[in-house]
Amino acid sequence: MLSNHDLAAVWLTVQLAGLTTVLLLALGTPVAWWLARTPSRLKGLVGSVVTLPLVLPPAVLGFYLLVLMGPEGPVGRLTQSLGLGLLPFTFAGLVVASCLYSMPFVIQPLQQAFVAIGRAPMEAAATLRASPLDAFFTVALPLARPGFITAAVLGFAHTVGEFGVVLMIGGNIPGKTQVLSMAIYNHVEAMEYHNAHWLAGGMLAFSLAVLLLLNSRGWNRSP
Repeated sequence: MLSNHDLAAVWLTVQLAGLTTVLLLALGTPVAWWLARTPSRLKGLVGSVVTLPLVLPPAVLGFYLLVLMGPEGPVGRLTQSLGLGLLPFTFAGLVVASCLYSMPFVIQPLQQAFVAIGRAPMEAAATLRASPLDAFFTVALPLARPGFITAAVLGFAHTVGEFGVVLMIGGNIPGKTQVLSMAIYNHVEAMEYHNAHWLAGGMLAFSLAVLLLLNSRGWNRSP
């Protein structure tokens, strides 16, 4: 059965995935909207940066984040000057790293949903004298609801399964930065396969549930 350390790792993972998903939905929505609408030449560059975590090895991303957030890195110097201390090996550091690592799994579904809406609904709202901001909240967001559901599910599920970035930025501190994937790794290292099966089986069931949810009728369709 699950030990207290395992339960703490599960709870920490849920908190990390939930907070990461909320932040990515809030910060990624304007980025996805811009990518879906802009004719700017910078679109290709910004889109590539958003997609980069899909092809970049997690250890590489984690290493550079560790350097940037370290005492000699620009981010580390900034957080220290603001009195926030250093982010590596803290829960806040895990959240920042998770947001970057899971970024394409949230922004890309949102971008595809906004592209699928087309320009006609927004132009119709404009003819009714709706401001661009009003049209975005009353027309675009409701029409893009399936994209938001897909983005939230994928962002949460991908964050739950993180390992390489978590290991580099958070380490493996029980009760502080030890998440579910690290707990499984610890049990395998200690040859405690029975405990590893409990946690790995839970993640397997969770992953299957995510796929069933995404393939359920209507939730993954374009608006």
